[in-house]
Amino acid sequence: MRKTATLLGLALAVAACGGNAPTTTPNETGAASSAPAPAAKSLQGEKIEIAAKWTGDEQKNFEQVLKAFEEKTGAEVTYASTGEDTGAYLGPRISGGSPPDVAVLPQPGLVQQYADAKQLKALTKDVTDQIDANYTPYWKELGSASGQVYGVLVKAAHKSTVWYRNGAFEDAGVQPPTTWDEMIKAAQTIADSGTAPFSLCGASGWTLTDLFENVYLSSAGPENYDKLAKHEIPWTDASVGTALTKMADIFGKKEFVLDGASGALQTDFPTCVTKVYDQKKAAMVIEADFVAASVAQSGAKVGEEAKVFPFPKVGDTAPVVLGGDVAVALKDSKGAMALLAYLASKEGGEVWAKLPGYLSPNRNVSPDNYPDDLTKQLAQTIITAGESVRYDMSDLAPSAFGGTDGKGEWKVLQDFLRTPSDVKGAQKALEAEAAKAWK
Repeated sequence: MRKTATLLGLALAVAACGGNAPTTTPNETGAASSAPAPAAKSLQGEKIEIAAKWTGDEQKNFEQVLKAFEEKTGAEVTYASTGEDTGAYLGPRISGGSPPDVAVLPQPGLVQQYADAKQLKALTKDVTDQIDANYTPYWKELGSASGQVYGVLVKAAHKSTVWYRNGAFEDAGVQPPTTWDEMIKAAQTIADSGTAPFSLCGASGWTLTDLFENVYLSSAGPENYDKLAKHEIPWTDASVGTALTKMADIFGKKEFVLDGASGALQTDFPTCVTKVYDQKKAAMVIEADFVAASVAQSGAKVGEEAKVFPFPKVGDTAPVVLGGDVAVALKDSKGAMALLAYLASKEGGEVWAKLPGYLSPNRNVSPDNYPDDLTKQLAQTIITAGESVRYDMSDLAPSAFGGTDGKGEWKVLQDFLRTPSDVKGAQKALEAEAAKAWK
């Protein structure tokens, strides 16, 4: 049975966060603990391949983390990009007997899938010691299947953020909104000023699922969110129709979407960010904290020209949706386990935290390591409490529904972007895909 999407006790809304986290955190016995980084061991001559979805700026940043590991251990690490469809990349390599040593899965739901197929290697004590010292039990559970720990949550994402170009807001005379209706009103004012309000990354279907999840969590509430995440209510439920109708407030106005629906469906992530901050063609991009990595490349400064407001309330709930990437071992090698232990360590997390576009789920990585005040605040949300926080719904779904390019929820929401007037048709299509995935 798939795990519920509830993330009790994990985070607060961005508006409520602030301050610095301690560098050590009380463990379950009440004593402060932070396991030291894995001791430098001779891995000279050891070759390790790691595969992950990251490209562009995110890949460059991660390769700096791998370089630090190489310098520490003497190992040689090769990075391979899986692209958007991690399963499509890994499947042939696993079946052909040549998987990478380590893979980073963009969906915790895939941990269970690969574990069921006996394609994962259980983590050694060196790795689990790092996890126990540096992670809350919930994050550890997301990397587990049937009571066995297989994965390390190496990267977290705060997905309830809207990035905006400050100059576009100032030119239009609008302020950051706090409610959905205020955002739609501001979007109309921005459009009237001659700038497209939204740059959508429609070619990357997962960005549309992120938008839906925020709207749904806020409009339908946490209880319905949990039910829909487990397919305990159908996608034809009225609550889904309400959320899709709200999304149509954006999709249904040509002047709201840069280059229209057809252009948006040809724009991937992070190109949509480039169009806001480098080309200055639009005012907003609705996506997670990791937008910062692409903002930095555009020359804009986070907190100055590039600013953020919390995803606006659609209903009674202020939505906070979190995601994460899980590193797993596909080979039971010394190098694979050493790399996973390093990625789970405070040391490894702090190397990564100094680079833009990253949030660590490691509770012992101090927010002081982050490059700007905004990221420090977002990082604080990972280790503070909030009962309405939820994990990314599509990432907990079977990958055939929630994580496959050109299929399932990704494909249906792309079709809905193209034809936003057909809410009921989109609901029927979503339910048909969900029914196949959960059978």
